[in-house]
Amino acid sequence: MCELEYNARPRRRDDRLRKPYIRKKSWIAEIAAIAAIGVPALLAAPPAAAGDDRPSVLVITVDALRADHLGIYGYSRPTSPTIDRLMSEGLLFERAWTPEPLTGPAMCSMLTGMPPHLHAATRNGLRMEAGLDSLPKTLAGKGWSTAGFIGAWTLKNNLTLLGDHFETYGERLRRRRWFGVLNSEASGEDLTDDALEWAERHHEKDGERPFFLWVHYIEPHAPYRFHKEYAERLGVNEDKLTRVDRYDTEIAAVDESIRRLLEGIKKLMADDNLLIVFTADHGESLGEHNYWGHGRYLYEPSLRIPLGIVWKGRIRPGAASSQATLLDLAPTLFDLVGVAAAGELAGRSWATAARGGEAPPERTHCYQAHRGAVHGGTHDNDQKRSKGLLSVGVIDGDRKEILRIIGKEHLSFDLAEDPLELDNMVTIDSSPSDALLECLGSVSQALGALDRLATQKLDDETVEQLKALGYLD
Repeated sequence: MCELEYNARPRRRDDRLRKPYIRKKSWIAEIAAIAAIGVPALLAAPPAAAGDDRPSVLVITVDALRADHLGIYGYSRPTSPTIDRLMSEGLLFERAWTPEPLTGPAMCSMLTGMPPHLHAATRNGLRMEAGLDSLPKTLAGKGWSTAGFIGAWTLKNNLTLLGDHFETYGERLRRRRWFGVLNSEASGEDLTDDALEWAERHHEKDGERPFFLWVHYIEPHAPYRFHKEYAERLGVNEDKLTRVDRYDTEIAAVDESIRRLLEGIKKLMADDNLLIVFTADHGESLGEHNYWGHGRYLYEPSLRIPLGIVWKGRIRPGAASSQATLLDLAPTLFDLVGVAAAGELAGRSWATAARGGEAPPERTHCYQAHRGAVHGGTHDNDQKRSKGLLSVGVIDGDRKEILRIIGKEHLSFDLAEDPLELDNMVTIDSSPSDALLECLGSVSQALGALDRLATQKLDDETVEQLKALGYLD
């Protein structure tokens, strides 16, 4: 078994979906011009309301979870029996990505339906713009009770403003992770207890009202605790532990917490009245490209995520092979529950496909990577956003293209033939595609406009937490 191999199922190529990638004029000058003037972002039209069903919605997200370390995606170790069983009961997305491989930006995108360069939380420690519409806020206005329980320090309301979008926002972050130095997270046990306590209270006092409940687990985020109780099941040799071994035991531990969460929620309601989403904020690089962690690069291990939507009796079990992103969740959920979004959303609705119809047509998606967390300064012109951009990338079918801003490094990979991204197809005569330049322009223009926003001064405790988590430069 090669534990660091990124598994990818080869896909049939369809050149009709592709755009030209070779341009014969100077692209460095063009990049500078686009970054200066930008181009409008391409946003999909808002989804139409459909039906009048009012299910409760449970969104489970797991921090730093690689899709290819789950059994449902082909991993050989039995890390995730609960997750595998859950995702086999609904629509499984075989090819899903996060818009940015950082927790704060990714979760803000999932809940608002906006890419990071539009909601403004492009780096951990940078808040979203105030007053944005979101999935939980809109559903609350239509009668849903809303609650979020987070296991990660970087999702605190004072760092993101996400708590402003929920009626209840739980932040019991008392477990010490980084060598016992700092309280920076909620254990899976505590997080599950808090979520179930809220759900039971809601059921007793307001059981006729549907809920929207989001639970974000921190495991298996670094430094990868070793959970001895799962070693035998996973075939882990305790005398020769590797970081990957520890990472896999973390997945097994969070899988157990999710089992308890699902059992507790399902005691309160029938399966056909519960719509469940399972996904991750981002993946995790486990040594590929000489990198451990996430955030700074757009390679597959940290960009690819698991994604599944389950609704017994309403969503047919099956798999979708077209490209999907976290940005698709908001329009899809709005469509499935029959509520119109308050404004434009960047993603596409998969509701028709979930009901057994056609999948949305393939299209090119724009991805971005930024520097570490921001921890000070209140100047209107400190350029914390525009100067933090590290890379942009696009994926079109199996073709992935990346531009690193520093050094103007241009990369291109065929994900079907080269899933480990080892063979850069860019030649000396190659230039970035129109799609990549358009992505760069959209992101750059928006970041420049967002530099007008003041960045809050974080307290000393928060700064130390972010340093311990590895998020500060």
